[in-house]
Amino acid sequence: MKAEQAITRTESDTATTAPHRSEATGAVALVLQEGFRFTVDFGLPGNSTLSTDVKPPLGEGAGPDSEQLLVSAVANCLSSSLLFSLRKFKNEGISMRTTARATLARNSEGRLRVAGIEVAIDLGAPASSLRLLERALSQFEDFCVVTQSVRAAIPVGVRVFDHSGTLLTGP
Repeated sequence: MKAEQAITRTESDTATTAPHRSEATGAVALVLQEGFRFTVDFGLPGNSTLSTDVKPPLGEGAGPDSEQLLVSAVANCLSSSLLFSLRKFKNEGISMRTTARATLARNSEGRLRVAGIEVAIDLGAPASSLRLLERALSQFEDFCVVTQSVRAAIPVGVRVFDHSGTLLTGP
């Protein structure tokens, strides 16, 4: 290619624009370190990078893999959405622990795919002490950008429990 015909890649070239998109989100940069290990830079001042890797036999498992990152994004978004909904109704100082797991299955071509994600959110408070809990529980999933986007292709199950293990929402 002649020098005058060369195209310079800009940051905007690395992201695709979805129809009806009105807000941009921060870009990430991945740099191959060795093997299948990448350093992920989120471009946030003062924040460290993240090292990812794939499981053996391809990688060394020296960091979270793509499936774990997907599951953590869903779990983080749901947790933040629930926390926002609870705080909106003046529920402050609530502890929360979220666990999530992906199920993998082979598609018709024999390729592994994420077949489902299950999320369990444990609240560190009794349900009876939370103001307008039913309203918060009925709406928090709708505000979770990541989960609602992922649900277009992957089933996501969500269960919320109070501090005693009582199921508040979910199957």
